[in-house]
Amino acid sequence: MTDYAAAVLRRGSAVLVRCDDGAPRLPSAPLEDAADERPDAEAESDATDSEPIAAARRAASALGLDPNTLEHVRTGSPIRDGEESYAPVLFDVAGDGAATTDGAATADDAEWVAPTALLHESASPSEWYRYQRVAPTVRSITADGEHGAAYLSVRALEVLRDRAALQVSEGDPDLDELTDLGDRLLSARPSMAVLENRVNRVLAAAAGGDDVAESDAAAMDGDAAAMDGDAAAMDGDATAEGVAFAVEAAADAGIDRALRADADAAAAAAELLDGMSVLTLSRSGTVLDALESASPRSVHVAESRPAREGIGVAEELAAALDAPVTVLADAAVAHALATEDVDAVVVGADAVLPDGRVVNKTGTRAAALAAAREGIPVYVVAASDKVTRRETVNLETGDATAIYDGDVGIDVLNPTFDVTPGELIEAVVTERGRLDGEDVAAVAEEHAALTSWRE
Repeated sequence: MTDYAAAVLRRGSAVLVRCDDGAPRLPSAPLEDAADERPDAEAESDATDSEPIAAARRAASALGLDPNTLEHVRTGSPIRDGEESYAPVLFDVAGDGAATTDGAATADDAEWVAPTALLHESASPSEWYRYQRVAPTVRSITADGEHGAAYLSVRALEVLRDRAALQVSEGDPDLDELTDLGDRLLSARPSMAVLENRVNRVLAAAAGGDDVAESDAAAMDGDAAAMDGDAAAMDGDATAEGVAFAVEAAADAGIDRALRADADAAAAAAELLDGMSVLTLSRSGTVLDALESASPRSVHVAESRPAREGIGVAEELAAALDAPVTVLADAAVAHALATEDVDAVVVGADAVLPDGRVVNKTGTRAAALAAAREGIPVYVVAASDKVTRRETVNLETGDATAIYDGDVGIDVLNPTFDVTPGELIEAVVTERGRLDGEDVAAVAEEHAALTSWRE
């Protein structure tokens, strides 16, 4: 039996496939000799895991991808296919075009496609099974403590799209299952408004058709038109199969819309922050994209305990920018704002409440208070989908053992998020431009209409 690694190379929400006789196949490479070609950056302690990772990197390189642009997400357990075995390995692909779902690969026979093409167009279901082994799930979204809300919202739409596509493919649509899945996704990360709004938009478009698409048109004309077209695809077909098809189509359009909105918000922030010295904390993909596109004079990054995701952000910025990057202890943020050359504090958001308050990683409120004391503006960078209709949100709590794992009977307070008053925020920078208090309230009303699928 020959053992292979199947590389699931995800850029935005598309995957890179080889097209053999028009049928998409995941690129693969045999495991033998993979350990000899393992890059230093992938010196995992578990050799059993590292061999598929290294082999999958070779498969990606054979298609012309730079191994340095690959971020390992997860490795799935091997799947037998006749006399062969395939271990699927999922990577996120960084670089130009990562916010779109099209583009040309270096290899002539390679193409970026929606993963559901592996289900609808492949000659064998094996390709889909390999993808599914590493595809996002409600559980993986719930457990993800490394990525920001915008990233996880796209993963949530992928879960919804994939399940609807499987129902369509098997000819076994189940509307109750899709709505239950929607509820589970909303419960997975209750503090993340963007996940709620994007899941609601997809299910409302599939269930309500034109009315929902038209209500969104003022925000994103091109994307609303795409949603309108997807709703029209099931016009007159209110059967379970028709709605399942509409959920798949609306999720695809919703993913495109989300990626474009996040990219446009980052571009707007990059223009604002160009030439500034900034301080940031935690990990926001939109903020990271903005800073990498701008030319900041310097960047200070709080380490963001307990997960310390700020360390990874500082490392990525140091590699991308021709400017000094400084990582600092969370407790030193106020000191840095008082003594260092900082023009602005820039953060992401997990939610923006209708009254302008901002829910973000714990430490944001303290940074904003310290910035106000020093007369330094605070900018929130986020797609407008992060505006919530809710007056309050359920603030998640982190693992107590991340703070204290001793034997003494003491209480632990480890809130994942805090709430920053709106008066401490200079502006919320989105794909629609800078939003003031009235703008935020208007967007919240739009998002309230997206809950119609529950009625």
